[in-house]
Amino acid sequence: MRALITGASGGIGAAIARSLAAEGMETLLHCHSHPEQAQALAEELGGTVLQADLSDVGSIAKMMEAAGRVDVLVNNAGISVTGLLTDIDARTRQHLFAVNVLGTIECTRAVLPQMVHRKSGCILIISSMWGQVGASCEVDYSATKAALIGFTKALAHETAPSGIRVNCIAPGVIRTPMLDGYGAQTLADLAEETPLGRIGTPEDVAHAAAFLCSSRADFITGQVLGVNGGFIR
Repeated sequence: MRALITGASGGIGAAIARSLAAEGMETLLHCHSHPEQAQALAEELGGTVLQADLSDVGSIAKMMEAAGRVDVLVNNAGISVTGLLTDIDARTRQHLFAVNVLGTIECTRAVLPQMVHRKSGCILIISSMWGQVGASCEVDYSATKAALIGFTKALAHETAPSGIRVNCIAPGVIRTPMLDGYGAQTLADLAEETPLGRIGTPEDVAHAAAFLCSSRADFITGQVLGVNGGFIR
């Protein structure tokens, strides 16, 4: 089994790659801005690095051609933008949607023909709990993540007759570089607000991803799994 993980140089992406490698899958590790981190992970896992700008369709096409066979696609790559809706300029908003939404769609479109031909395949999409309930000062980001949830549900219906499963994970507050801008008190407050009493780890998401990408989840499709410690229910 060959798994392509986008955004594999990030915290959640790297953790998912390790979990899938532990399941015996060959890993194809996408990166954009941090090839050195992806290369180190590839050496650790015996994987292959694929570099592409997910806001550029041509760059995605070249990556997918180099990838070859893909049995499992994990659409994990994403960027965030914080600020009032009225303060986010159009160029920033367009780039956000290009990476988070259109990049996911184009990567998925590229692998679907081979999966349909084989009558098997697994597609996992990493959204966010803000895609489920929305967040103030993250309106644009929430909108991109909500789009991914809608994409998951619709595509699951479309591809089920071809034996292709499509699921989504909606992480909560996870300890990744996206939290670097938060102070210690804010992080403590977020942990306290989480019913399980802590901030999540990339491994929490990766364990769920490994399950959904395995044969143990063969009868699961079109689902959104919240990995958020009970933050939203």
